[in-house]
Amino acid sequence: MKDIFLSPYNPKDTEGNIYKLWEDSGFFNPDNSKNPDAERFTIVMPPPNANGNLHAGHALFITLEDIMIRFKRMMGFKTLWLPGADHAGFETQVVYEKKLEKEGRSRFGMDPKDLYNEILAFTLENKKNMESQVRSIGASCDWSREKFTLDPYVVNKTQDTFIKMFNEGLAYRGKRAINWCSKHQTSLSEVETESTEESSLFYYFKYGPFEIGTVRPETKFGDKYVVMHPDDKRYAEYTHGQKMTVEWINGPIEATVIKDSVVDMEFGTGVMTITPWHSQVDFELAQKYNLEIEQIIDWRGKLLPIAEEFAGMNIKDARPKIVEKLNSKGLLVRVDDKYKNVVKKCYKCNTIIEPQIKDQWFVKMEPLAKMALESVDKGEVKFIPDNYEKIFRYWMNNTIDWNISRQIVWGIPIPAWFRDNEVKASKEKPEGEGWVSDVDTFDTWFSSGQWPLTITEYPENKDLSSYYPTDIMETGHDLIFKWVPRMIIFGLYLSGKAPFNTVYLHGLVNDAHGKKMSKSKGNVVNPLDLTEKYGTDALRMALIVGNTPGTDLALQEDKVKAYKHFANKIWNITRFVLSSTENWDGTKPETIEEDDAKNLNELDSLVEDTTKDMNEYRFYLAAEKIYHYVWHTFADKIIEESKNKLKNESTDTVKSAQYALRHILETSLKLLHPFMPFITEEIWQNMDKKELLMVTTWPTKNN
Repeated sequence: MKDIFLSPYNPKDTEGNIYKLWEDSGFFNPDNSKNPDAERFTIVMPPPNANGNLHAGHALFITLEDIMIRFKRMMGFKTLWLPGADHAGFETQVVYEKKLEKEGRSRFGMDPKDLYNEILAFTLENKKNMESQVRSIGASCDWSREKFTLDPYVVNKTQDTFIKMFNEGLAYRGKRAINWCSKHQTSLSEVETESTEESSLFYYFKYGPFEIGTVRPETKFGDKYVVMHPDDKRYAEYTHGQKMTVEWINGPIEATVIKDSVVDMEFGTGVMTITPWHSQVDFELAQKYNLEIEQIIDWRGKLLPIAEEFAGMNIKDARPKIVEKLNSKGLLVRVDDKYKNVVKKCYKCNTIIEPQIKDQWFVKMEPLAKMALESVDKGEVKFIPDNYEKIFRYWMNNTIDWNISRQIVWGIPIPAWFRDNEVKASKEKPEGEGWVSDVDTFDTWFSSGQWPLTITEYPENKDLSSYYPTDIMETGHDLIFKWVPRMIIFGLYLSGKAPFNTVYLHGLVNDAHGKKMSKSKGNVVNPLDLTEKYGTDALRMALIVGNTPGTDLALQEDKVKAYKHFANKIWNITRFVLSSTENWDGTKPETIEEDDAKNLNELDSLVEDTTKDMNEYRFYLAAEKIYHYVWHTFADKIIEESKNKLKNESTDTVKSAQYALRHILETSLKLLHPFMPFITEEIWQNMDKKELLMVTTWPTKNN
């Protein structure tokens, strides 16, 4: 037995060396597989944002995917786990803008190229740090094939997709009401906003002979159209197109009656005025009847000159003053202080979203969503847990066209050109004078939605693209309506194949009390702090045991600490077994004692049981079963019972006990390896094994 086992196990002394041993071996790369003709198993890593440190959610997905890839590698598959990093467009620019704020600077007024280059340098430094942290969690991915979502290849493929969609009528440019963040000065898609129910004051105002209701009186300066349902008998005396003069916020205006079935007769008084520039419904009405539209609120959330005395005021500050003025004119009827409505906010800064009419690029989602639903109907894509299929179907059945334009510099440029009323999609400037390039960039999801295709270089790279479609997409359940549908859509649209056959969704990692982690709450748990204190294997086990798919996890430090004790237990078990079998000749004895045979049969059952769990993605169960076996069966029972056998005068009894102990230890290390790769590999190497545990064959019955 080597002297190393005489000292306690210290993860900090071994983990870096073990990872280097793995990486230097070349076995992360499937080209060096022990079984070059074996069945393939491929995972695409959800690329972490290259704008900061890894968080607990990253540690969970890296652990889960590493478990999958290590298990399949030991099962003899030719495995490929493709890593990458995401430039994360809007999110990264928000992070960098906070850095600028601390420095007393702002992106507004900066030269776009200078801003881009600053963010690039910031991102590349963070990317390098982030990849080091991914390694520290034990990720056995093929770093030789790592990609960044701003690599030239990825940029070109993303732009090619846009041009193809434009030419086929799936991408179009047009005026629509978009979600506008006045703080960050960009449009956002639906999935980049958060809707919360809030209590708001609902105001009822007199508008000529009518009574109208609104929670946003600041938008009403341009309301010169009053709409009612054509079948509403209460307003039968009014005709479509009828004009009347009504007293309003800044004096009398001419109002026009519009009769349209868009109005809900049961809501409020059944009458509404419309603000076409700040509502998609109102904008569509204006287009339908060729009505005038005028912007009321500017891009920074302040009132425009149409508001007269209120011009230049922030809408939040202006609202009570506008109500006060309407009240002074006798136009305020009443206020409902119990009204609840859904308020849409920017998911990064919590700024209330302002609907604005703006020329933007959109993707037609209905035909693409139909394609995705048909694929799921055929069983080409399955979900774990399966209840998430319903959520996926809901979003695909209720799609709206996707705004893919972002008014930020950090991202992939939209390859489009404008001249007068002409629009062309092209990477190169069209021939002729007067063409101006689009300054907008793509929504990050437009490029990351193509990730399984671009990272496998489908279809150009014949070798690498042979790994497409991939086997499983493991990601957070919160991405079921953000990233997952877009990957499926782009995969089907560009290749005719779903990009993966299984979607495994993990839950969020919360604090010890089950609360969502946030910097403002001060409850963020840094996974690297825990690995520094207890070792990476302990964190990995704490993240997996008891963690069912799709369920949020409360990460408790005591749980990580407990698995550090388990790592120590494995080390101590090894010390005992190796010291007790130093004179064993390494051969299986002809006679196995009855008790030892019983123990070996029990081990066979564990192997069979856990292998089934692993194949069916029940990692939380497999990990718990192995843990209980090693601690309570192997350590507490088998080892204790073996102590007397090892002192027996019968050589056959001793040899039988020694063989059983060594076989159980080695099999246990193999079973534990996907979950606790560092300590198991460290032990394996110090048992003078000829090959890495990482590429050792997964145990089978009676093996």
